[in-house]
Amino acid sequence: MNKNETISYRRLISLCCKVNDCFAPAAYLRLVTWVITLLLITIGSCAFAQSPYDNTVYHPEIKSVEFYNTAKKASFPIITLNSSEKLLLAFDNLLGGTVNYYYTIDHCDANWNSSNISTAEYLKNYTDDKITDYSYSSATVQKYTHYEIKLPNNNIAPKIAGNYILKVYEDGDQTKLVLTRRMYVVDAKINIAADVVPSNDNTLRQSNQKINFTLDYGSLRVQNPGADLRTFVMQNARSETSILNTQPTYIRGTQLIYSDITANDFAAGNEFRHFDTRSLKLNSDRISKIYRDTANAVVLLTDPDRSQANYTLLYDLNGSFYILNQDGTDPRTDADYSHMYFSLASKKSPAAGTPYIVGQFNDYKLDEQSKLHYDATYSKWTTNLLLKQGVFDYTYVWVDKASGKADATALEGSYFETENDYQLLVYYRPPGSRWEELIGYKLLNSVKK
Repeated sequence: MNKNETISYRRLISLCCKVNDCFAPAAYLRLVTWVITLLLITIGSCAFAQSPYDNTVYHPEIKSVEFYNTAKKASFPIITLNSSEKLLLAFDNLLGGTVNYYYTIDHCDANWNSSNISTAEYLKNYTDDKITDYSYSSATVQKYTHYEIKLPNNNIAPKIAGNYILKVYEDGDQTKLVLTRRMYVVDAKINIAADVVPSNDNTLRQSNQKINFTLDYGSLRVQNPGADLRTFVMQNARSETSILNTQPTYIRGTQLIYSDITANDFAAGNEFRHFDTRSLKLNSDRISKIYRDTANAVVLLTDPDRSQANYTLLYDLNGSFYILNQDGTDPRTDADYSHMYFSLASKKSPAAGTPYIVGQFNDYKLDEQSKLHYDATYSKWTTNLLLKQGVFDYTYVWVDKASGKADATALEGSYFETENDYQLLVYYRPPGSRWEELIGYKLLNSVKK
């Protein structure tokens, strides 16, 4: 797609997504649907280079990717080694029909590089398997095929603890990647005590949250704590926020204390924004208008810039989303898709940078699909995304044009009162071993003690 074509597409779409103004008639909506489909195909043909060891979707027709421990929907994708716990992967293919999808898992180190060990060392039974659990959408405007797998299973199961990348690909060919998901397998061998405290820096006490923690390795063979053990701390399961800890602040017997004044000091951010499309028959919270014709279109109320306002208590999902449909019986196949129209009111200049809309629904990716575009007529930033019915969390990230740096607080603000989840992951490389194991996991919450 050349530059002129891109501008034409944006102008056409902008005609149909003016918030708080007359919406396009049915004919325009059909045309917009066609244009968006064409854009998805074009974007897919020139996809961004992505790491095969990150959460990534490689085809634009693949939507609504869920991956969690079945004990709790939308939970962190971690299971205990050799337990009865399961992880569920679910996704839709908007092209419909059936595709020969295969999957496998690859063992990785703590930095998400391949461990480069034989599959016989980390996999039981087979090295790959075909996805056979799929079903077709029912009574939806947007047709799709829904796929699911559960791990571990009789064909694919991890033999050792650690980080794993789950790969889904076409026709048994791993070069034809469809999507990848990070999964965690823990074999608990260490005790973790942790707490969320105010920042030690007085200038950050109103905006930051600090994590202090202690590891007690007991009888575990640890010769050099700085080399044998590594701990990552993440905020709301967002890998881009992770902080690596190697050297303890001090050692007391078998206890390693990590409480350095400047370490693990996180900007608390703000509560996530949200919308609810469990029903397309009425306007719920945050929804301005709903249109149904040859496609579903939902116009959301304009989002304000929250960087200057005081903290306001809002209940959120810490960035997650739930696929739900109040008007059906099985949201996996009867929840419909809608073109969600977002708008953001901000005084930031288009010459200074660009906002992006992110959440777990798009793996927090800052790319062309999550980018907002400035509408000079209405002095707002706008975009639209094709999303399945449910409850979604999202937030805005500002990318400065001069530096190219992403700032998650520029449009949202940062307040120490914000409720956040923190994940602590402890990795261990046994003496003489060629791989790292995940030996400890703890989930913290800044509000719930």
